[in-house]
Amino acid sequence: MAAVLGPLQLRLAPPDYEVTLAHGMLVVQLPAARLLETVRILKSEFQFDLFLDVTAVDWLPRQPRFELVYHFYSTSHFARVRLKAPVTDADPTVDSLVSLYGSAGLMERECHDMYGIAFRGNPDLRPILLYEGFVGHPLRKDYPKLREQPLVPYRK
Repeated sequence: MAAVLGPLQLRLAPPDYEVTLAHGMLVVQLPAARLLETVRILKSEFQFDLFLDVTAVDWLPRQPRFELVYHFYSTSHFARVRLKAPVTDADPTVDSLVSLYGSAGLMERECHDMYGIAFRGNPDLRPILLYEGFVGHPLRKDYPKLREQPLVPYRK
């Protein structure tokens, strides 16, 4: 594991990246604009061949409001890496990872449903956990818990 984390830490050096170690996992904080390029490096140069998940954290009232959190695993080096990228609520859009990992499509849809973050390049951001016509994004901190949703006709 250390065989890959050391060189990776050198490759993703400041000023664009902040690299730390947490619980034996490399954690990389990077600008959202560098996300696709960084993941391409992880996959092609360091064999992080398994995309585990993507989620977001809503830090309201902090700005930037959202933080995307990605996890990757290398089946060659038995190592994990976490990427964190800030996203503003004024334009909650980042590049999709579908071109690198097909499984990103479904995970990005879930994140889009819950937080309203758009993934540029994802061909299908239809709701996956919510129904068509659901208003809002329920994991945002400003989503009203007691909000009533519009009734939609049941489809057979």
